[in-house]
Formats: sequence, C-alpha cells, structure tokens
Amino acid sequence: MGALAWGTLVERNLFTLRRVDAPVLPRGATPLTVLHLSDLHLAPWQHEKQRWVRALAALEPDLIVNTGDNLGHTESYDALTHTLAPLHGIPGVFVNGSNDYWAPGFRNPFRYFMGPSNSSTEPVKLDLEREQAIFAALGWKDLNNQAATLDINGTHIEFFGVDDPHRQYDKLALIPRALDEMREENDDDSNRNENSPRQGTGQTLTIGVAHAPYQRVLNSFVNNGAELMFAGHTHGGQVCVPGFGALVTNCDIPRRQVKGLSTWRNGRRSAYLNVSAGLGTSIYAPVRFACLPEATLLTLTPVQ
Repeated sequence: MGALAWGTLVERNLFTLRRVDAPVLPRGATPLTVLHLSDLHLAPWQHEKQRWVRALAALEPDLIVNTGDNLGHTESYDALTHTLAPLHGIPGVFVNGSNDYWAPGFRNPFRYFMGPSNSSTEPVKLDLEREQAIFAALGWKDLNNQAATLDINGTHIEFFGVDDPHRQYDKLALIPRALDEMREENDDDSNRNENSPRQGTGQTLTIGVAHAPYQRVLNSFVNNGAELMFAGHTHGGQVCVPGFGALVTNCDIPRRQVKGLSTWRNGRRSAYLNVSAGLGTSIYAPVRFACLPEATLLTLTPVQ
C-alpha cells in the first residue's frame, strides 16, 4: 500500500529534467539544445504540471521536439494552450500520438503484460485540428508522414517523421518521397536567396521523429539517413522495479532502451535514439513507480 500511495500521490508529480549530450553535429558546428517533450496526457486540473512545463521556457532551448500524446482529457485544449504559451517563438516540430486523436479510456493494466495495448471499446474522438492549430500558432512544423527543414545555429536540419505507429497511422513508404520533395524545394529556395544559412556551410543533420518507437519505424528511419531519432509512448515502463527496470514497453522496443539516450543499430547503420519517459499518465492509471515523469534537454555537440 505504501508503494501504491507513493506512486499515485507523490512520484507521478515529481517532474524532472533529464540532461544528456549527443555528439551528432558536423565537426566545427555550434552546439545547440533540444527540449524533448512527450506524453503530457494533460488534464485541465493538472496545474502543477502546467506550471512546471511553462517554466521550461527559461532554459531557452534552440529547438523543441514534441513526440505526441499531449491530451489527457476532452477539455484540455485551453490548458494545453496555456502550458505551451511561453515556448512561442522557439522553433519546433511535432508528431501525433494516439491520445491526440482519441481520449483515454479505462484499460485493465494487467493487459499490458500481454503485449502492446489496444482498445476494446470505441474511444471518444478528440479535435485534432484544434490541437494542431495550437502548435501552428507556436510556429511548430508538422512531421506526420512528412518532412521539413530548419536552420539553427548555422546547422541545416532535415526532419522527417510519421504519424502514430501504435495506431498504425505511420506511412513509412512516404518518407523517401517526402525527403526528396523537401530537398528540391529547399534547393530552389537557396538558389533564390544567396543569403540562405545553408549556403556554403556543409553542416547538415538529419532527424527522425515518431511517437512510438516500434522497431519497424526505427529501422526505416536509420535506412533513410536519420542520425538522431526522437520518440515517446513508453512512459519509461511507468511502473518499474528498482534494479530490474521496466516490466513492459507497450511496443516491441527492447526493455533496455525503453527510456533515455541509446544507439539504435540496423545492420551496419546506426543512429542515436532518445526515448522520453514522458510527463504524464492516463487519468485512469495515475501512477508511476521508480520512473520519474520527465522532459529531456539534449545538448547536441559536434562529433569527435
């Protein structure tokens, strides 16, 4: 009972910032910081979480990556707008998770031991367009089955991403074409603008973004040239055993990579992978144990 009380009343509100370095930038590039937000599962009454996320603006990150599952209730849009408002003007990208499409519902937690979760009842549909308008107002770019570019601190960053793999909304076959179209458009823009930050730098980083880190997605990302990948969804296991770690991952990623920065390998190719343990839980399973809710600040540095 003590562990349950700790997990439901205390630990799930012990929001923490994990700081890691990733040597992925071209040699000579200026370091940049990336704030990785995931799995807020925000409900209107969660004022402490809202205050904590708002305060992250003081970190002054160069880039924000949001890997989905932002909503935890059908009436969370105003709360989400308020929570993210201080981040306005910071370049960002986002992808959807299932809880950007569908409101949470009750599930038997023991079913997670039988494999990735699925819904046995018809869920309540959320207003995805309203949520994405919030992100658009912040200036964030949509990476759901598409690609985009940003120039930050002298580094040209190519992004590509997929819609929620957990719901099988991902369209991996679209990635090569999306990248080709993005590069053609960017080359046209560069030719028209001699002062483009990309001109003559030779500094390019490729980033893949998804909500759920299924192996098929990560392998595809690496094959399409990703050097750094971001994902969430796992909640770090949410309930972990000290000294053992996560009991479940809610996808097919190995337990040892359920959260944090690691290297994902596919044959001879590899990329850094950051999986966020996320900041929230379903309102129907409000517990964390040995798995603090988190955001991540990655400092990207040049390769040695």
